[in-house]
Amino acid sequence: MNIEGSVALVTGANRGLGKAFAEALIGAGAAKVYAGARDPAAITDPRLTPVSLDVTQSVSVAAAAERCGDATILINNAGILLGRPMLAAGSEQAMRQEMEVNVYGVLAMMRAFAPILARNGGGAIANMLSVVSWFTSPLNATYGASKRAALAVTDAARMELKAQGTQVIGIYAGFVDTDMAAGIDRPKTSPRQVAERTLEGIRAGVDHVLADERAEQVRHDTRFKPEAFAAGLQALWDGRAAGVGR
Repeated sequence: MNIEGSVALVTGANRGLGKAFAEALIGAGAAKVYAGARDPAAITDPRLTPVSLDVTQSVSVAAAAERCGDATILINNAGILLGRPMLAAGSEQAMRQEMEVNVYGVLAMMRAFAPILARNGGGAIANMLSVVSWFTSPLNATYGASKRAALAVTDAARMELKAQGTQVIGIYAGFVDTDMAAGIDRPKTSPRQVAERTLEGIRAGVDHVLADERAEQVRHDTRFKPEAFAAGLQALWDGRAAGVGR
């Protein structure tokens, strides 16, 4: 679909990747960009339309759907990473919080906006997933569980919404240079690159956007070299996780 002239809603748009998505949409000619945030006062760009939105609260999601009834694009960007090993102390609580935002929040937004997109010609939904949708990293296993579940939600919605002409995209990236990855000493992708590749995917009508080299490499290795990939993850755990509580 065309970005120019579209009306988009971006969740978690007050900073980082969400802000990059909103700015990229404006730059690509979107007629209006709703910037969803728990604190709409944090949206200071005059080109954006602030919207109060907490994706974990049904009342907030319903209010956003009422406010943004002209939307043709939904970008589910809001996310949380607490990143616990699966058997570590506090892992259950961490995973519940991650699931609330990364899975149930995405589901709530898609259910609320699917009828709106249908009325407005079909449109597109883009869900920010992660390379850990495809594998389990032992050091942030609870986050990976939430992203793998979000992938299943995304794939199911794609099938259900095909008949109404709504494109459903999964976006995959490695570490993105935002606050979420601030403490990670690894190569990072710019938020702008992720946003631009996502818009290219919307224009092209694809189902999956590999937003950086890390996503391309992981996609290849998990499909064609799964045993070697799994061995590398085991070595990561064996080398770095000494002393983790169980």
